[in-house]
Amino acid sequence: MGRSNFLTTLLSLSLGVILFSGNIATAQLRTNYYANTCPDVENIVRRAITTKFQQTFVTVPAVIRLFFHDCFVSGCDASTIVASTPGNKAEKDHPDNLSLAGDGFDAVIKAKAAVDAVPKCKNKVSCADILALATRDVIALSGGPTYPVELGRLDGLKSTAESVNGNLPHPNFNLDQLNKMFSSRGLSQADMIALSACHTVGFSHCEKFSNRIYNFSRQKPVDPTLNRQYATDLQRMCPRDVDPRIAIDMDPTTPRQFDNAYFKNLVQGKGLFTSDQVLFTDRRSRNTVNTWASNPKAFNDALIEAMTKLGRVGVKTGRNGNIRFDCGRFN
Repeated sequence: MGRSNFLTTLLSLSLGVILFSGNIATAQLRTNYYANTCPDVENIVRRAITTKFQQTFVTVPAVIRLFFHDCFVSGCDASTIVASTPGNKAEKDHPDNLSLAGDGFDAVIKAKAAVDAVPKCKNKVSCADILALATRDVIALSGGPTYPVELGRLDGLKSTAESVNGNLPHPNFNLDQLNKMFSSRGLSQADMIALSACHTVGFSHCEKFSNRIYNFSRQKPVDPTLNRQYATDLQRMCPRDVDPRIAIDMDPTTPRQFDNAYFKNLVQGKGLFTSDQVLFTDRRSRNTVNTWASNPKAFNDALIEAMTKLGRVGVKTGRNGNIRFDCGRFN
């Protein structure tokens, strides 16, 4: 066999192993995964998350962002929850993750404690699965759709800050950049747009979008796609000398409701980030925005599909993971 043919064959076999492993991981996921080991796990998690939700609404965007950041970096393996140690700077301490609200971590830790308080369930349910369930629950608690959650993820065995580099979308991304990053995780443009709508809840610090409302030489919006009145409102809430502690709602209309207002806002030029507004300004994604702005059921259906597919990214199985006793540290 010639060298070129040998390399081609080797590459094909390697790719086959990768695809086969991915199929095994996806096949492991099922809604009744804990039917024998912890049959009431969903109710246990839901009660814990409901209690946390009643304490603070921040739980909603905090848990959703934690799930997204976790899945996008190393796969859905709860590696973002692991705390740094003197010998290892973990994912959660990377600059792109420092804005993750503590209530998201706290919600998962408390739900894990509630699960482990049941003798039959103790150390039987992964932190990764608890995070996936918690995400579904906070979406439903804030008015969004509920949906069946596939379970069977193991927790990751490593967490490094370096792994975050270049693996999270940024507020200034254009459509091509967004599609490329989501596509690399098996997510379509429609999935990306649906997941972007999670910005219908939560807040952002002024520094993340100040370039859109100031050119720092004249008092006018830099970004012409920004609604003028909305720009004025943002300038009032975020002074020129940006205080990084100032945070505003990402959805100016229904910030405490998980709904399709995100798309209605985009139609009106009220997308907070460049990566939000581009979904309407770019003709390739505009029709989807218009459809979901007027059809909440279509959006909910798309969101469920997108969240399910997101939950399949980078699932750990076999020797690639375990069930952590403490979500914040390795066993």
